[in-house]
Amino acid sequence: MISNKFYYRCTDCGSEYNNQEIRYLCSKCLTQNRANQPPKGVLKVIYNYQEIRKTGSTALNSILKQTDYLSLLPIEHLSSLPPLRVGKTPVYNISKNLKIKESNLYIKDESQNPTFSYKDRASAVVSAFAKENGITTIAAASTGNAGSSLAGICASQMQKAIVFVPAKAPLAKLTQILMYGAQLIPVDGTYDDAFDLSIAASNEFGWFNRNTAYNPITIEGKKTAAFEIVDQFPDKLPDYIFVPVGDGVIISGLYKGFEDLLELGLIEKMPILVAVQAQGSNNLIQNLNSDNFLAKTSKTIADSISVDIPRNFFMASRFIKKYQGLVSEVSDDDIIQASALLSKHTGIFAEPAAAAALAGFFAMKKQNVLKEFSNCLLLSTGSGLKDLSAVQGILNFPHPISLNLVEVKNILNL
Repeated sequence: MISNKFYYRCTDCGSEYNNQEIRYLCSKCLTQNRANQPPKGVLKVIYNYQEIRKTGSTALNSILKQTDYLSLLPIEHLSSLPPLRVGKTPVYNISKNLKIKESNLYIKDESQNPTFSYKDRASAVVSAFAKENGITTIAAASTGNAGSSLAGICASQMQKAIVFVPAKAPLAKLTQILMYGAQLIPVDGTYDDAFDLSIAASNEFGWFNRNTAYNPITIEGKKTAAFEIVDQFPDKLPDYIFVPVGDGVIISGLYKGFEDLLELGLIEKMPILVAVQAQGSNNLIQNLNSDNFLAKTSKTIADSISVDIPRNFFMASRFIKKYQGLVSEVSDDDIIQASALLSKHTGIFAEPAAAAALAGFFAMKKQNVLKEFSNCLLLSTGSGLKDLSAVQGILNFPHPISLNLVEVKNILNL
């Protein structure tokens, strides 16, 4: 195990643990966990910020460069990370494309990661952590993206991946998992069922479990996007960052990354993060101010953010409240139209969950919530090629034509 670099702190009871053994949830909070409720006791990785600050301003600023994140990662060597390029995803200004005049609208395209989704950030750091600790088998539950990510990253690291998925997961994502050589285990049930079974199997067979909101190392991978955003906006951070939310792990990762930089004095304030959920899967937003968590069955076209029980509910809700984040709920129609708009006018084909960020922006804009001439950033979390069936309803495939120009003119209405 890694010595003295970091320790774990429970986000619920505050208990602290060293890193001398593999840890998942807080052992003191486990007895409080109940069926149909988000788990208590999610652990947060805490670094020795005081020691890092002593390295001086030049070394501190280098943290914001991709090759120098090491002081804020739970690994010892950058060489432990996968050989694939994870992160360094581009940011584009799409204001003119979408004819946005009241704001500067940017998009960070996470589909440029190796397996085409944001999930590669978590998988990369989990894989590196496993490698440094002599672990060769990693398991996870997934609606598709996390599973294909783990499968691809493990393939590059010569590790074995075992992925539990709901049997109804999109075919493209299941295809990725199998092509990367992982062991696929379809579950006749929901994502939450697959999640629970993957943990039971990991405990039984001694596998390392990648599940988000269970394995604290995943947040440390997902936070790296925050470092890149600071580097990509050197003059002024975005005023608003729109984040698709299901389990609440990606938004927690961003908060954690910015919080690390606040601790080191590398940024002055937290950007306003907007948690965007599909109306058919809004369990995190609906329970933010509730004393008793009540889950409803999720039903949305955005499968990557379709969650009955947001596993990282407590951490995410604390972050949102502490830093005065905002929330937005959008319909499936809004999501699909946003995906179509992005594709046609920017060349970025986003899966429904990713397109929810743009739908959330339009919803907030319509409600006059955003400050005028603000800088807004969309986090586009995955490629539209992940779920082609979702957009079939808005497509009109032309019929084949004969080999003559008359029919070409007809199809073009010339």
